[in-house]
Amino acid sequence: MADLTGTWLGTYWQGGVPTRFEATLVQSKNTITGNSLDDGYLGEAQLSGEVIGRRIQFTKRYLTSSSTPIQYIGTLAESEDFINGQWIIDQYNTGPWEARRSGNDLLADLNTRLSERMPVAVP
Repeated sequence: MADLTGTWLGTYWQGGVPTRFEATLVQSKNTITGNSLDDGYLGEAQLSGEVIGRRIQFTKRYLTSSSTPIQYIGTLAESEDFINGQWIIDQYNTGPWEARRSGNDLLADLNTRLSERMPVAVP
């Protein structure tokens, strides 16, 4: 099972207008929680949801402005560094979204994988 824990940088589109965001996710088994910060006026939000296989689903609730929960549904790429899908408020308010793992997380993951594969030199 993929582990989505870490920082993700993404974009969602509403009415064709893109808004960038940064999300920090924590995964425990199939449950994900976290927070996000939009570049737009809506600001900070809390996230909670689940992961089943490569399918991710979570609810986003803004802390300061809009109290309407937003459902996000997406699919994790086989590379485990990209998610894309749809966000939905109601039948009239919906749009695409995508996110990529932050480069810092990718570098840490690469270093971990390399250290696991490196043979120990014997003097």
